[in-house]
Amino acid sequence: MKELKIFDGFQTMGMIEKMKIVDFLYQHLEQFRDDKDSINNAIEYALGESSRMGGFVIVAYFNEEIAGVVVVNKTGMKGYIPENILVYIAVHSELRGKGLGKTLMEKALELAEGNIALHVEHDNPARFLYEKLGFSNKYLEYRLTR
Repeated sequence: MKELKIFDGFQTMGMIEKMKIVDFLYQHLEQFRDDKDSINNAIEYALGESSRMGGFVIVAYFNEEIAGVVVVNKTGMKGYIPENILVYIAVHSELRGKGLGKTLMEKALELAEGNIALHVEHDNPARFLYEKLGFSNKYLEYRLTR
C-alpha cells in the first residue's frame, strides 16, 4: 500500500525522518545527485526552516519504507522566474516504471501555486515524463561555478 505524506511549514518533519529522506535522495538520485548537505539544505528551505522561503516535501511510503520523494522550493519570484522550482524527485530503484514518479509529480503540480521550473540533464529518462505532464524546454542553462 502506498501512502503520501506532505511536509511544509505547517506539517513538520522530525530530524530522523529528514535524515532518512536525505539518505534516500542521495542513494536513488544516482548519477544526478548532489551532496548530502545540499540535499538537506533544499529540504530545510522547503520546510521554511531558518526563516527561508518555503515550499513542500512529498514522501511516498510503501510497506512503511520510503518509496519516493519530491522536494519543491518556492522562489519568491513571479513572471520571468517561476514561483516554484522542483529541486529533487526520486523513486526507489526497485519501484521505477510503476507510475509512482507520475503520481508524485501530479501531486506536486496540484500543491504548487504558480509556475514550476525544474532542471533535468539531457540524458535523464525522466525528462519524457516531464514533457508528458506539460513541461517544455524554454532555455539552455549556463552556470558559472566558483
